[in-house]
Amino acid sequence: MKISVEVPANLESQLGEVAARLNVSVNDLAMAAVRDLIARPDEEFERAAARVLEKNRELYRRLA
Repeated sequence: MKISVEVPANLESQLGEVAARLNVSVNDLAMAAVRDLIARPDEEFERAAARVLEKNRELYRRLA
């Protein structure tokens, strides 16, 4: 899949500077950012899962 993104001029220069500092292409930097975003768990889901685990801790202990 190929995606094109229009980047405002001020962000374009910042993106280029960061890519140069990391010695990677702008494309590789953008791909790394996308991978990070996708890999990051949703905070709301994490909070909900923690509540469920805490609420049912005793039940899980008995079942183990």
